[in-house]
Amino acid sequence: MARLTRAQQQERTRAAVLVAARAEFAERGYAEAKVDRIAERAELTRGAVYSNFTGKRALYLAVLAEDAERAAAAAEPPARPPASAGRALGAFARVWLERLPLAGDPPASGHLRLRSLSGVLDTGPARAALAELLRFEALLLALALEPRSPAPIRMTRRAELALTLLHGAAGLAESAPGVGDPFDLAAAAEHLADTALTDDAEPPHLPFVAPARPTADRWAAPRGARDEITGRQVDLGADGVLVVLGVARLSAAEEAVRSARPGDEVTIVVVSGDPAETGRLARLRVVDLVGCLRRVFPAGELPGPRVVLDEAGAVPAALGLGPVDDGAEFAVRVDGGRVVARAEGRGAGHAAAGHGATRDRGRRQGPAPA
Repeated sequence: MARLTRAQQQERTRAAVLVAARAEFAERGYAEAKVDRIAERAELTRGAVYSNFTGKRALYLAVLAEDAERAAAAAEPPARPPASAGRALGAFARVWLERLPLAGDPPASGHLRLRSLSGVLDTGPARAALAELLRFEALLLALALEPRSPAPIRMTRRAELALTLLHGAAGLAESAPGVGDPFDLAAAAEHLADTALTDDAEPPHLPFVAPARPTADRWAAPRGARDEITGRQVDLGADGVLVVLGVARLSAAEEAVRSARPGDEVTIVVVSGDPAETGRLARLRVVDLVGCLRRVFPAGELPGPRVVLDEAGAVPAALGLGPVDDGAEFAVRVDGGRVVARAEGRGAGHAAAGHGATRDRGRRQGPAPA
């Protein structure tokens, strides 16, 4: 029998740890789970566990992310696409609410089913990252809903309201399983699509964002990147707008998406200074949302921007950036294999997406009449 390579052995150890961790969390819950017991279940040393995961929180997030990835991979598109934004939002809510624990479910296993983060994110930065991720989820949901709305309105606030309703129902289900009828909750979510809300205002800093800096830099785009929305590999060197955002700045994705020119390929590259925990939290939330979206919208009607989870920081490194953290915000416009514009800091995606817009408008309109 051929000996395993070091990488194969490490992958086998990691898989054994995850199986043991899932059993421990399902039986005892996050708070009562112990890394020592997980090591015993996996028939490994404590050191072997820590060589693959930084701690209990990283392990728990890895278990939830793996479950979410399985669900997303198995998601089947709908037999009949929803005809309106309201119907789509109701269908999304029904899919999302399938995870609610039943009255007879043990609390710990119910929390796993819910992808519960109760008691897990106990630091300020972690909670701030979760808030940004929720806004990012709302944007992706809104972009799927908007083509089905009869009026050209932004649906981000309505999508955020629906997610608030669903997460509130999940929080109640953790402490009182069986409370809240999923059919009533889905009907309420459906009506949110028509709720009268003030149009989403542009962030106040956008009028003061400096234009992107013109460049003519060749770059070697990392290969093997995957769009989490479609599950397909993507060419990061293709023409379009590439926005690198730390998890704590993900709400800025909307600025880039809304500022992009018609036909632009917009790619949101999510990075983190803490891949083991914050990065894995981002993977969990994005993949979990995508699994629900795939069951409501046909493949060709999923939200438009590509989302790449760059846990290794390969994209910023290829663009010549230093080490990135959760507050990273950098964007480029790529044209003909070259980086033709760069922007950094608040509003970077907006600046890069809008680069050359005036010139392009002039070309389309032609010279002014004499």
